[in-house]
Amino acid sequence: MRLPDGWEKSRLDKIAFIQTGIAKNKKLISNAIQVPYLRVANVQDGYLDLSEIKNISIDEKKLDRFLVRTGDVLLTEGGDFDKLGRGAVWKGEIESCVHQNHVFVVRPNKEKILPAFLSSLTGSSYGKKYFLSCSKQSTNLASINSTQLKAFPVIFPPLPEQKAIADLLSTWDEAIEKTEKLIKAKEKRFKWLLNELIGKPAVEGGVGWRKTFLGEVLTESRILDTENNSRKRISVRLHLKGVEIREYRGTEVDGATKYFKRRAGQFIYGKQNVFRGSLGIVPKSLDGYCSTQDIPSFDIASDVDSMWLYFYFSRQHFYKQLESITTGTGSKRLNPSELYKIKISLPTIKSQKIIAAVITTAKEEIDLIKKMAERYRAQKRGLMQKLLTGEWRVRLERA
Repeated sequence: MRLPDGWEKSRLDKIAFIQTGIAKNKKLISNAIQVPYLRVANVQDGYLDLSEIKNISIDEKKLDRFLVRTGDVLLTEGGDFDKLGRGAVWKGEIESCVHQNHVFVVRPNKEKILPAFLSSLTGSSYGKKYFLSCSKQSTNLASINSTQLKAFPVIFPPLPEQKAIADLLSTWDEAIEKTEKLIKAKEKRFKWLLNELIGKPAVEGGVGWRKTFLGEVLTESRILDTENNSRKRISVRLHLKGVEIREYRGTEVDGATKYFKRRAGQFIYGKQNVFRGSLGIVPKSLDGYCSTQDIPSFDIASDVDSMWLYFYFSRQHFYKQLESITTGTGSKRLNPSELYKIKISLPTIKSQKIIAAVITTAKEEIDLIKKMAERYRAQKRGLMQKLLTGEWRVRLERA
């Protein structure tokens, strides 16, 4: 690409020092001390999540070698494709902190490039394109090594313009960080609501609650598809943003396989993936679609609210119940006959609807905030594409 007037281009290792991190070692360490260390989970896109910091044993003599210093740029080695180039600037938030081997430290020469500008550049589409082009890739995963990082072709304007660009982008970083913190707080409250409104009464007992087996409120639906709708199939899977029930998009059709119709409002799950949360309620948009016996669906009794039941299944306690009724090792499957054995405490239908409404509102609030965070990220990506390549120039104020 043609550089804008006044901009320079350089290998990263010519204008910064690259430091690799410490690997976990279970062997006995002489002169061992416990110090806090940064993991991949702590390094987000443009900010740091320091809500959970773990300690690691390290030889006291080697502490200086792995220390993170104020102004260092932290970059993740890899993971999901979107994590390549992800990083943030360390501002000395924790004293005597080191970093693991899956997090690189880049210590820039501040007479040439500012940490905030470099962090934005590596996380931009320009940076991600380079890292993806040279990364080691497998299914949905990619990683880079220190040699590839050192060869990263950095493009940068004079320091005053770098500062102006970094200051502008920091506004979006702050908005994203605050929104992510809000999401975590709301998700914590959501789990509390599940335990308080569904879990606690089930243990302590509540007025109008009764004990019953799932087999008394769920009936497997086995209406055979006779209209050859086998191409209109439902797939229940664990989605990155939560459980998603969607139309199956495959093309293969086995004429010997039996398919069964599914109706809106039915409870549905994947026999094998239910242990990872693959379950839900069939939406209206997929009414009449089909699935095999490996993805059974159930009619729900009239005195059970479908959303209350879904939230009941969403609790961690439900999966502990599953473990108690399933046998075998390796790949487990939950059959309807085993599901029916689970005993639950069921409130009145009126209470169920009230509980479900409260929890649904909390969930919808989280979804809205997540959409807002994604809008902030999209706006930031658009600005980065223009500013970090010099397509848009920042007007500098004259002293």
